[in-house]
Amino acid sequence: MRGKAGLVVGLAIGYVLGTRAGRERYEQIKTQWLKVWNLDPVQQQVGKVKDFATSAAMALPTTLWDSAVKVTKAASSKGTPGQKLDAAIDVTKDQADDVGRAAKTTAKAAKDAVDDLIDDATDSSSAGRGGA
Repeated sequence: MRGKAGLVVGLAIGYVLGTRAGRERYEQIKTQWLKVWNLDPVQQQVGKVKDFATSAAMALPTTLWDSAVKVTKAASSKGTPGQKLDAAIDVTKDQADDVGRAAKTTAKAAKDAVDDLIDDATDSSSAGRGGA
């Protein structure tokens, strides 16, 4: 299904960019695109994507900031310079794992959101054609 949706979008963009039908045809295509864009199901999906982007954009930077704070605290702890270095290295290893997990979680959530968006769009277009 994803391939079909991508093909349709690609063909539509190619036609718009490559058309020689003139400004009038371009305006017709633009008007139809805006009608589709403003449909409730499309706007619901846009809202979902915006919500996801907001939450995902906050998750990784927060993890990075927390990691930087922990490494800084470890490096400025009491002890000899060697002990401080060892503490900072140990904390850095742990925090690198945390950042990696956060990045994987964010990437998976993004993939799932896109898959849901494509599935919903495909289901909506099939329903609009009478379930074909």
